[in-house]
Amino acid sequence: MTLTLTQIPRSETGMLIRRPPAEVFEAFVDPAITTRFWFTRGSGRLEVGKEITWEWEMYGISIPVTARTIEPHRRLVIEWPGSSEPATVEWKFTGRAGGHTFVEVTESGFAGTGDEIVRQVADSTQGFSLALAGLKAWLEHSVQLELVRDRYPDGIAQ
Repeated sequence: MTLTLTQIPRSETGMLIRRPPAEVFEAFVDPAITTRFWFTRGSGRLEVGKEITWEWEMYGISIPVTARTIEPHRRLVIEWPGSSEPATVEWKFTGRAGGHTFVEVTESGFAGTGDEIVRQVADSTQGFSLALAGLKAWLEHSVQLELVRDRYPDGIAQ
């Protein structure tokens, strides 16, 4: 069987967070908050055009991240390394009734063979879904679930 991609797929996921958009947005630009649910260390706050480093110490991974667009409380776009060329991640924060926020995350810019791209999209979607679930637990209940840390308890397989 041969499958053919007619367009490069993107990773997409979303989650309702029962907190105001300003608070949810801040959780992604301030590493003091983000380390509670996603990466373990950030070298600084996201600012347009400024390269910072995010680290997942439990996996020995460190990546450069550059914010390309910051629309406070509404939208955030970053660029980070992809498999062979830079990838783009976009967060949209939509205010909802009751002071809640719907967060949408999209990653694009995947490259490689069709099989490699499908694997990258699946991994990205899973990773951002875990990060959003961890964010929800942290902001709504002050519970640090360690979902990203526990996804690969023996380290990321190469």
